Amino acid sequence: MKKLLFLFDTDSYASVFDTVVAYDGGADRVTGYANVTPGNVGALVDGTIFTRGGKDKQNTAIFVGGGDMGKGEALFTAVKKKFFGPFRVSIMLDPNGSNTTAAAGVALLAKAGKLKGKKAVVLAGTGPVGMRAAALLAQAGADVTLTSRSKERADNAANAVEKRFGVKVTPLQAADDDARGRTVKDAQIVFAAGAIGCQLLKKSDWQNNPNIEMLADVNAQPPLGIEGIEATDKGKDYDGKLVFGALGIGGLKLKLHRGSIKQLFESSEGVLDAEEIYALAKDMA
Repeated sequence: MKKLLFLFDTDSYASVFDTVVAYDGGADRVTGYANVTPGNVGALVDGTIFTRGGKDKQNTAIFVGGGDMGKGEALFTAVKKKFFGPFRVSIMLDPNGSNTTAAAGVALLAKAGKLKGKKAVVLAGTGPVGMRAAALLAQAGADVTLTSRSKERADNAANAVEKRFGVKVTPLQAADDDARGRTVKDAQIVFAAGAIGCQLLKKSDWQNNPNIEMLADVNAQPPLGIEGIEATDKGKDYDGKLVFGALGIGGLKLKLHRGSIKQLFESSEGVLDAEEIYALAKDMA
């Protein structure tokens, strides 16, 4: 009985990255579909749930991907609505690697130090990784501020986090280096989640800051999100500050992605979203 993974991608092309990791995670065959929407996914789901029966059904699974978390969440919900009774298969949500990346980064921070009661700032936190990281930090008991260059985007992201995860984060406009430097002045934890090649924090704003204890940056392409660190840092000590760079986080992210794929085939009822993936990340970290 072959382990079949069906990749439902909201983008114009099914992700090559997600396909490769799916094979490395234990799938025997990966079939990718592009431009999948809540409106056209029904027949695809039917094909997964009405074919195999009993324990054989656990050898079929669905992965929802793409580059847009909003579209991915809507598709994820539409797929789950098609399930009923025993007619279901395991499913995972990870558009643009956001759940696995955020979970890996926060899990490494949680392993390195205490999160509860700490002030955390997620820089450029309106993207899928930033919003997931902010939510996971808040669920761990941190006092989280989420920043954006736009006040409206920060407000919308904070509202979306509260609606989805039931936790409050503080939205804050921080449009330039000086504003972001002021934002992290009293923080113990900094998580940089900006776009590729976008520096968010100057070295002078964190290096001599006595309050900052841990920093994480998910941008691997120069210039990095946090000036003065290395992408390969994995808990490196910078004069008492523990730092995790994008490649340092990426090792766990890939391990976590593969492990999540493996877990999909352990039952026909698995639902892997941010919380479930984070639980696995903490075990792996």
